Amino acid sequence: FAGLADVSISEDIPVEGEITVPVGSHSPDEDYSTLDEPVRDTIMRDLKAVGKKFVHVMYPKKSSALLRDWDLWGPLVLCVSLALMLQGGSADSKDDGGPQFAEVFVIIWFGAVVITLNSKLLGGTISFFQSLCVLGYCVLPLTVAMLVCRLVLLAGSGTISFIIRLIVVVAMFGWSTLASTAFLADSQPPNRKALVVYPIFLFYFVISWMILTFTPQ
Repeated sequence: FAGLADVSISEDIPVEGEITVPVGSHSPDEDYSTLDEPVRDTIMRDLKAVGKKFVHVMYPKKSSALLRDWDLWGPLVLCVSLALMLQGGSADSKDDGGPQFAEVFVIIWFGAVVITLNSKLLGGTISFFQSLCVLGYCVLPLTVAMLVCRLVLLAGSGTISFIIRLIVVVAMFGWSTLASTAFLADSQPPNRKALVVYPIFLFYFVISWMILTFTPQ
């Protein structure tokens, strides 16, 4: 490096280029931390987010609202609510309904996981938890169907009651299937959409069958 000592820059040569580091303007949202907000604000914000997802399910359309900010609070509430309403059926009079709760809970979550893995293996572009979020939130119409069926069964369990329950369950089954495919179809390759829709159809069909065949003790 001895020759470098003789290298000098003439003072007549101007220095070109910017030597300052540009500093971008920070928005308040970038500096805002949820650790500093009150617990009440956090709970209300999460409840509003869950409510908005429920609205998107009840009015299904091709939207990324359920995929952008996923959560599992809504699916957990729906799963527990549906399992509690199915509890106490007459499938086994010796039991107190506990196995029915476990069956519903396992079927919903295990079925959602299997459908998600199938979607990923077929080349789906959404994440694992995004798919679970959509499938879980789309159980909402079937939860409403279960609530209506419980109210109808209070009036009796005759032929008319069965026809009403059949119409309600079939309508809500179609609603759940259409809502889930509306959110998940665009994330799949065009030539493999049928392979993704078929397991979703079976998933909601099994839940619908459990609702339709439910009879209280």
